[in-house]
Amino acid sequence: MSSVKRSVLVTGADGFIGSHLVEALVREGWDVKAFVFYNSFNSWGWLDRCASDVAGQFEVVAGDIRDPYGVRNAMRGRQVVMHLAALIAIPFSYHSPDAYVETNVRGTLNILQAARDLGVDKIVCTSTSEVYGTARQVPITEDHPLNAQSPYAATKTAADQLALSFHQSFGLPVAVLRPFNTYGPRQSARAVIPTIIGQIASGQRRIKLGALTPTRDFTFVTDTARGFIAAARCAETVGRVTNIGSGFEISVGETAALIAKVMGAEIEIVCDDERLRPSGSEVERLFAGVDLARSLFGWSPEHSGRQGFVDGLRKTAEWFRDPQNLAAYKTARYNI
Repeated sequence: MSSVKRSVLVTGADGFIGSHLVEALVREGWDVKAFVFYNSFNSWGWLDRCASDVAGQFEVVAGDIRDPYGVRNAMRGRQVVMHLAALIAIPFSYHSPDAYVETNVRGTLNILQAARDLGVDKIVCTSTSEVYGTARQVPITEDHPLNAQSPYAATKTAADQLALSFHQSFGLPVAVLRPFNTYGPRQSARAVIPTIIGQIASGQRRIKLGALTPTRDFTFVTDTARGFIAAARCAETVGRVTNIGSGFEISVGETAALIAKVMGAEIEIVCDDERLRPSGSEVERLFAGVDLARSLFGWSPEHSGRQGFVDGLRKTAEWFRDPQNLAAYKTARYNI
């Protein structure tokens, strides 16, 4: 895909990764339309707090990914679609699996149908490392068996397969990007890193967590955003799944200790049973293989290895320590 200015629709643009992606696209000169979840407060989510250098330089349309009519109207005239809208919290998927099917599966179907009818040039659908389940071998490459261990992971697996089936059945130019555990400023407190940082930043020293032994491959959000843009520009990603990860594996317990060190805090970790997944649902190990992303479109994480992770944690902690940002979180409550 050439460097000529392209028009793009970003769904889920009001969320954590979506808002960073909108900022990155604007800075690279794309014509950006941001699809945000309609609400009566006229809130654009994190886009209400976007960086000053991109504010006012993108179009916003409010709607619901579950509404095919609204999705189609938002997509008209767009050359590229980056589809990030989804329900993502694993604990809430135990509580409300129907909502995950409607949003993650039917919402993706709405994107694919509209893109097919409108002749969109490229669709990048967002997957998740959770579709792999606990690693059978590491690093996890794109041909690793799929094993959904939660309703959330099951709906994302279904959405991925639906997207790839539209490529095989209709020639739709779909790419599936599979980020591992993205972290950074603006992330929801339902994720472990903002949970730890938020508790420390609000003055707590007895830090409530769930399982400490599972390992994760944490990827800084700006690296993930760069991956989306590179995947969109690369013709060879069509009809394929591509991982995005840091190539660095660390346990939740070690992550908590590293965050405490970065923030200069002495902490005690307390196991909170409410935060534990059902035993069969816990993904014990995630460690990304990213050779395909490197070979297809030259992507590699800027925040790589242990030092890259420390640098990303510092940036994240600094953001959370801003009182205005911290005020957006209820750090004393468990966010499912």
